[in-house]
Amino acid sequence: MKVVITGATGNVGTALLRRLAEEPDIQPHGISRRPPGDAPPYRGVTWTPVDLGRPGAEEVLKGVFENADAVVHLAWRIQPARDERATYRTNVAGSAQVFGAAVAAKVPHLVHMSSVGAYSPGSKDRRVDESWPVDGVRSSFYSRHKAAVEHMLNKFESDLLISRPRPGLILQSDAGSEIREYFLGKLVPRALFRNRIPVLPLPRDLVLQFVHADDVADGLVRILRQRPHGGVNLVADPVVTPRALAEVLGGRPVYVPAGLVRLLANVSWRLRLQPTPPGWVDLALKSPLLDASRARTELGWKPQFDAQEALQVLLRGIGEGKGVPGSPAL
Repeated sequence: MKVVITGATGNVGTALLRRLAEEPDIQPHGISRRPPGDAPPYRGVTWTPVDLGRPGAEEVLKGVFENADAVVHLAWRIQPARDERATYRTNVAGSAQVFGAAVAAKVPHLVHMSSVGAYSPGSKDRRVDESWPVDGVRSSFYSRHKAAVEHMLNKFESDLLISRPRPGLILQSDAGSEIREYFLGKLVPRALFRNRIPVLPLPRDLVLQFVHADDVADGLVRILRQRPHGGVNLVADPVVTPRALAEVLGGRPVYVPAGLVRLLANVSWRLRLQPTPPGWVDLALKSPLLDASRARTELGWKPQFDAQEALQVLLRGIGEGKGVPGSPAL
């Protein structure tokens, strides 16, 4: 089985390559803006360098997609968050080129990595299934882009079998450096994560769902094998409350108004003290909690890491400065 993976050097892509090493009948072909080194998990993978945001990428992709049994579209840009035109070129316009090339090459199965961020706002007191609207949280560029691509996909449904995994926040130790760089920058020193944080100011409504990248990769392999149509939520239990989050960091929560957190994020963002715009705060507070029953019952998916374990390994990775060897920098 030939499987082409866009964004194969990212957080999920590296986990998927590790998982596919256990599947001898699947031959991965990686797409990235620049080919990585030959260190694991890249060893033995065929690579084609393509910048999805550039005009003409669709023609290159069409050639790569020829005779592919499936395309797994993971490529996505979170930075530069201050230049939405740049992120849009990859996230939305680039996705359109991937989908157009898949249709032109007659690929039988497209797996598009969506996100909890595609969903419309929802309450934190119940879980929603894959039928929940995917209109996003409008103040978050990430969410707007995820929702836009979900709606774009509807135009390709008559030509492709499309699976849409929608995970919660995806964590792994090897993504520590990347996640710190993308979301915290130099404002939060790496050494802080090696020690106990006695007090953590958090909004009371900050309730999150995490999933380990290796469990997402296992879900993707099951999707490739079983080819479900439509959305598939991928989240691990339990939901992580402010109290649980503080406990993982070794302290206790101090509840502060959500509006104050957003204000501080906005001011520090505008002063260029950290790289995360306030829309990420809105997304964390407004995204619904997901029900992963479909993945568990239809695909037989069972996470090997619970949500708190996934968070713990990420924090260790941040503290130790872990990253994927040879991964090209954005």
